[in-house]
Amino acid sequence: MQCELCGNDCGDRCRQAEIEGVRMMLCPSCMRHGHGVQEVRDTTVQVQRSLIRRSRRIGHKDVYEGMNRELVNDWGDIIKKARENKGLTREQLGFKIGERTVTISKIENGELRPSDKVAQKLEKELSISLFEEVKAISTTSSTQSGSQGYTLGDFIKFKE
Repeated sequence: MQCELCGNDCGDRCRQAEIEGVRMMLCPSCMRHGHGVQEVRDTTVQVQRSLIRRSRRIGHKDVYEGMNRELVNDWGDIIKKARENKGLTREQLGFKIGERTVTISKIENGELRPSDKVAQKLEKELSISLFEEVKAISTTSSTQSGSQGYTLGDFIKFKE
């Protein structure tokens, strides 16, 4: 097991502790920053088992699966230019995609982010692309050798 504060591998020596209201698993050397919490193993096991059963029933998936696209930053300008190139007014565009003129105006001015559904309608009507592929970002820490990535301890500054 890995300490959730410093990231060191502490095996079975990790214990549950509380630091400023947050419960986490700490190695013996990090226990000085918090106070120990008595573990309740029976309910944890029961909750885990029920979650496993439930996830199997509902076909549990990663919530981020399939989220590999995001709206481009300058969506308002792209939509406005495409609408003008097609010779459409905001009213006409709104009528064609089933949205109010005020909504089209706010989207073009960057005051309102279009929902994915509205963005898809705009893409189809104006023959534009409003989404771009999201690139994967590595979150591994190059400063810690042997670490799996950032830990809570990487972001905390201690008062000493």
